[in-house]
Amino acid sequence: MSLHLIAAKAALALPEVTCTQPFGEGCDVYKVMDKMFLLNSSLKGMALSNLKVTPDHGAMLRDIYPYIHAGWHMNKKHWISIYEDEELDSDLVIDLVQSSYELVVSKLNKPQKQRIATLQAIT
Repeated sequence: MSLHLIAAKAALALPEVTCTQPFGEGCDVYKVMDKMFLLNSSLKGMALSNLKVTPDHGAMLRDIYPYIHAGWHMNKKHWISIYEDEELDSDLVIDLVQSSYELVVSKLNKPQKQRIATLQAIT
């Protein structure tokens, strides 16, 4: 399965996620409560996924995985880019999508957090 499919499937399984293309076709933006946590795009024909991370976690990931870099066209401290790679670990991608989602959810207001918690309890 490709990077974009893995990331999209993981994102769309989470509550209150929407996908739009505000930057045009071929650039899918995934948001929770109108806050972006995943961007699927391509750079020079290579698939990439941008995800939100804490600065320390992002630095560690970049040190360990050769296919993870500072976020392309994003704040380099708070975003990473995962590039399509034959060594790509799909479980890692799923975990990073969920972590990015949870990081954004943690910054939402109380009613939004409660709505998401209720939806997660149902599923």
